[in-house]
Amino acid sequence: MRTIGGMRKIRSLSDNKIALVAGALDLPFFTRDALRAAGWDVFVVGLKKFYDPRLQPDMVVRLGGGGAAIREFRRRGIKKLTFVGAIGHPKLSDLRPDLWTIGALISIKKHQKGYDSMAVALNKVLEKKGFEIVAAQDLAPELTFSMPGVQTRTKPAARDMPDIERAISVSHTIGREDIGASVVVDKQVIGVEAAEGTANMLRRVVEMRAGLKKSSGVFAKMTKPGQDLRIDIPAIGVDTVRAVVAAHLRGIVVNAKTCFVVDKDAVIQAANDAKIFIIAME
Repeated sequence: MRTIGGMRKIRSLSDNKIALVAGALDLPFFTRDALRAAGWDVFVVGLKKFYDPRLQPDMVVRLGGGGAAIREFRRRGIKKLTFVGAIGHPKLSDLRPDLWTIGALISIKKHQKGYDSMAVALNKVLEKKGFEIVAAQDLAPELTFSMPGVQTRTKPAARDMPDIERAISVSHTIGREDIGASVVVDKQVIGVEAAEGTANMLRRVVEMRAGLKKSSGVFAKMTKPGQDLRIDIPAIGVDTVRAVVAAHLRGIVVNAKTCFVVDKDAVIQAANDAKIFIIAME
C-alpha cells in the first residue's frame, strides 16, 4: 500500500467506499476533504441538529435513526464507517430510536458507565453487523500533530513543567473514570471537564480568571487511558486557542497522533500570534 502526502493510498477501488458520519463543527469538512484527496469514495451522513448545513451531506439522519443509515450503507456496498464531529454528551433518554437503534441501545445500555463506554459498545454493535469502524486519524494523519514536541514558536518554560505534568496526570485520572478529557491547572486544578464538554468548561475558567493581568497555567486535553480511538477522540481548534488566551493560560497540551487539530495551520498561527505554546506528547 503506497503512502502519498502522509496518507495511505487505497490499493483496490472495490474497497474504497467509506461512510463519514458527521457531527458538529468543522472537523467533518477537513476529514471529508482529506479522505477524498486520498482516493476514498466518501458517503457523508449528517446527524440532524448537529451537522453544519454547509457540509451538504449525502444523507441526514437523526441521532436515534440508525436503521435508515445502515440500510443505505448496505445498499451502496459500504462496509467501512468513520465518525467525526461533536455531539456533546447525549443521554439515551433524549433519543427517539427506530427499531434498529432500539436493539443497539439495549446492548449499549448494558455497558454504559460513561460516554466512552457507550462509544465502545456502539462499535461492537456495528462490528457484529458486519461493518468496520475506522479511525479517521489513521486514514488522515495530517489532521493531527503527527510528531511529538512543541508545535509553536513559543516554548514551555521551566516554570510551566509542573503544571504540564499535573494536567496530564489529572486528565488521565478523570479519563480513566470516563468523566472527561480536559483539565486546566495553574499550580492547582481549577477546571475539570464533565458532561458539559470542553468548551463550556473553558468558559467557566475564562470567567473565573477575567481579572488576571499575567498569564500562568495550562490547558490539557488528553486521550483517555484505554480509549477506543475510533470514535470521539479529542480535538482542538482555533476557538480552543482563543479560549486559552482569554483564560490567561500559557499553553495547550495534547497527544500527538490521537488529537484532531481542526485547521492545523490556523491553530498554530493563532497560537504563535498570541505567544502561547502547544506541545504534543507521545
